[in-house]
Amino acid sequence: MKRRSFVGKTLIGGFAALVAPKVLSANENKSFSKIHTPPKGPVSICTWSFTAANAAAAKALESGSDALTAAIKAAEVEELNAQNTTVGLGGAPDREGTVTLDASVMDHTGNCGSVVAVENIVHVAALARDVMEKTPHVMLAGKGAESYAKTLGYKHTDLLTTESKKEWEEWAKESQYKPIINIENHDTIGTLCLDKNGNIGGACSTSGLSYKMKGRVGDSPIIGSGLFVDNTIGGAVATGMGEEVVKTVGSFLIVELMRQGHSPQEACDEAIQRIVEKQGDTIDFQVAYIALDKQGRVGSSCIHKGFTYMHYENGENQNFEVKKYIHS
Repeated sequence: MKRRSFVGKTLIGGFAALVAPKVLSANENKSFSKIHTPPKGPVSICTWSFTAANAAAAKALESGSDALTAAIKAAEVEELNAQNTTVGLGGAPDREGTVTLDASVMDHTGNCGSVVAVENIVHVAALARDVMEKTPHVMLAGKGAESYAKTLGYKHTDLLTTESKKEWEEWAKESQYKPIINIENHDTIGTLCLDKNGNIGGACSTSGLSYKMKGRVGDSPIIGSGLFVDNTIGGAVATGMGEEVVKTVGSFLIVELMRQGHSPQEACDEAIQRIVEKQGDTIDFQVAYIALDKQGRVGSSCIHKGFTYMHYENGENQNFEVKKYIHS
């Protein structure tokens, strides 16, 4: 899959949200200003340049949906996008040629749900919510999660597309695995929303690392690593090399730093620095975070340049390139 286009124009319901004709730098984003003007309405942010996904969240928020419902709407757009080889339908398979999906959700009450290593189900973010709301559990895995989905009426879908299968077959000729910085073998969609009632919710959805070992689980379905929300403070989501996020419980760390008085930007920077300090000078993987607090302030940081995120606020749906990175 080619690196995503960072420009476009999105129509949200009855009003137009223009994506900027260039990728803006984060320091052009007023949410990074020391003098912060609270948003006049809801806010939605998501990892990478998932323009249509963030627009779907914005449309839901402007229509009065709660934050979690809006975040799941964003995930569903990419889960159905067969051209995205890192989420949902068309996701890259594991080493044995099987596509497995992970997802997590968390709402403003502190409830959470997740699913791990799910086959044959496209909308795993919605399934994670069903686990949260309809079972006594937080996490369901593998065949158990798939079986539960089918009892709820989820459609059985072969997730391995012709294109993804061809790419896997080509990879299998040598079977060499090496993560490539900012290439779509680990681009989770993580979304955080602030709704009209001032509540925050979030969702993550991914097919995980391309050609991972069978049974591998990254950070995305792990509450506190790939996603964490505390409605009194804010929320954070991660993307990139999940193993490194898990080692530092990254999203929980960011929210706790915000609880201590750090801004979302400061908290994201510190979380990235924790990873870098453990790795030394040579870091051949990417990790990135975005965060949103109750005042609508946004933060973002990453190890290497190239990470972008979407930000909807006051009718504008824009893509920002993160300038806070450790390695060039």
